[in-house]
Amino acid sequence: MSDGPVELAPGVHWLGALDPHLRVFDVILKTANGTSYNAYCVRGERGVAVIDTVKAEYADRFFASLEQVASYDEITVIVLNHLEPDHTGALPELMRRAPQARLYISVKAQMMLKALLKSEDLAFVPVDTGDTVDLGGRTLAFLNTPFLHWPDTQCTYLKEDALLFSGDVFGCHFCDGRLFNDRVGDFRFSFEYYYQHIMRPFREHVRHALDLIEPLDLALIAPAHGPILRDEPRAYVQRYRQLSAPQLRNEAADRAKTLLIFYISSYGNTARMALAVRDGAESVDGVRASLYDLQGGEVTPFVDLIEEADGIVFGSPTINGDAVKPIWDLLSSLAVVNIKDKLGAAFGSYGWTGEAVQMLEDRLRGLKLRVPVGGVRVKLIPSDEELDQCRRFGQQLAEHLTGRNARRVIDMSELLKEPHHAQG
Repeated sequence: MSDGPVELAPGVHWLGALDPHLRVFDVILKTANGTSYNAYCVRGERGVAVIDTVKAEYADRFFASLEQVASYDEITVIVLNHLEPDHTGALPELMRRAPQARLYISVKAQMMLKALLKSEDLAFVPVDTGDTVDLGGRTLAFLNTPFLHWPDTQCTYLKEDALLFSGDVFGCHFCDGRLFNDRVGDFRFSFEYYYQHIMRPFREHVRHALDLIEPLDLALIAPAHGPILRDEPRAYVQRYRQLSAPQLRNEAADRAKTLLIFYISSYGNTARMALAVRDGAESVDGVRASLYDLQGGEVTPFVDLIEEADGIVFGSPTINGDAVKPIWDLLSSLAVVNIKDKLGAAFGSYGWTGEAVQMLEDRLRGLKLRVPVGGVRVKLIPSDEELDQCRRFGQQLAEHLTGRNARRVIDMSELLKEPHHAQG
């Protein structure tokens, strides 16, 4: 296992810390191989730059490594690519030991830094794409890459060495003391898993970042977590481009809007409603409606479909005062994709009350979808008139998708409530 600084290029060192026993990161991410907290040091003719620090628990290791390659009075620059605690745990002590150093952060990190250090009396320099720092014979150039995965994130490029300190971009939770991607174990699963859970919700921002990174010469990519990418670093950039591109080709005509209808049905009543909703939607020119019975499969494969759809409709019976579990499972899986401002709607059959529809609409609003049409609830078996109502519901949704209807957000008070328990 690595102990102490590791040279990446002449005068450029890794100063990080290894955490091989970590098994859960930020509550939700599994880390079968632990993680690393990568920090770096760059020496120029006129000063030394420290790029990121480590989690507070590992500060002693960080300082021990730093002291082997630089003295504190040589440090002129401190760069934070990201302000999460696992990158800034040693920052307050570093600033105390090197008070002459200037702190460089992204333009969007200013208020976050004040909250992090609990101080209004901070000396820092906000930087944006195109800004540089001259260390003497070595130049640090900043790339503004927000929302990868916080608003404050940026990358720092060492021009003369073609070395990119990428922050969380191109990183992963994989701990191996051999450090370099051509020496560590196979970390492909961790790389892809990290992208899917950390970067995928912001894939539009990923594409903007790649537009800045792809034109650069890249001899090495040094991320904030995981292996340092010195062997074919551009392959990892290309993989990000693939992952951030649309995952599925939409077979509908370019001008067609896509409406996905997911349902589950206890006794066939909600299923009849789902068919009617689809028929109503497809009666509107320019809309392609698709129907999926969640009882027949896993929810995970639908995530890519939902990410690229224009509208999503959920049909659920009410059982024990709630929507059914497969519907909630699918909704919970959408945390890793960007669905903001898509059209959302809900419908369902019930026995006594019908809380499921309102609960689903509340969840859709919480996910930042727009819900322009109030949901349809039918007691027990839908009549012909009620199926006509479902068709009109589908038609209204399709008209909103195609812009034939002015948008109208339904007020919660418009939804009726009744007693408890149900099925459909």
